Amino acid sequence: MSLEALYARLTTCRACPRLVAWREQVGREKRAAFRNTQYWAKPVPGFGDPMARILIFGLAPGAHGSNRTGRPFTGDASGDFLYPALYRAGLASQPTSSHPGDGLRLEGVHITAAVRCAPPQNKPSPLELRTCANWTAQELALLPHIRVYLALGQIAHQALLAYHGLPKAHHPFRHGSEYRVGERFLLSSYHVSRQNTNTGRLTTAMFEAILERAKTLAEIG
Repeated sequence: MSLEALYARLTTCRACPRLVAWREQVGREKRAAFRNTQYWAKPVPGFGDPMARILIFGLAPGAHGSNRTGRPFTGDASGDFLYPALYRAGLASQPTSSHPGDGLRLEGVHITAAVRCAPPQNKPSPLELRTCANWTAQELALLPHIRVYLALGQIAHQALLAYHGLPKAHHPFRHGSEYRVGERFLLSSYHVSRQNTNTGRLTTAMFEAILERAKTLAEIG
């Protein structure tokens, strides 16, 4: 199976009733309030270089970000922080991401998330995380060149540990944590959410240092 075929199947997924109801409710309400506003309101597929050596692994689509656009970290404050950093690191063709088809290309990087549908209050349940882990397994099988996972936030970090069957107690999350997982590395960062970047918990310099470490481990010049 190709990534394209997998993502075509993914966008039809309705396995989690609460997430389906929420993502579609948000879309309906915005379309009703603003007639020119279109919402994707479906599971959001991954995006990036199919030959990527770095996988950026987020939490879930934002209700008014990628749940609206259909592309990870596009159209909200998280993307406004992430994509300029990737551009400065030489991993993206441009520093902005407003909508699919805007010309953005990623080089050496693929982006996905632990949960593919927008959850209420950005909080997926343990069952929803386990259910979406089936998509993670299929997606990672189609990205054989990945050398480094870059987890954004504790939930993403723990989801990757669960994928590899590793205990959380022996691999605690912290900003800048680094673990060997099989033949790959797991790096973790505070999430690029507005809550972290606007308060200074995550600064541009802190995130750029993580990206440079990821590039070194992935042997990207």
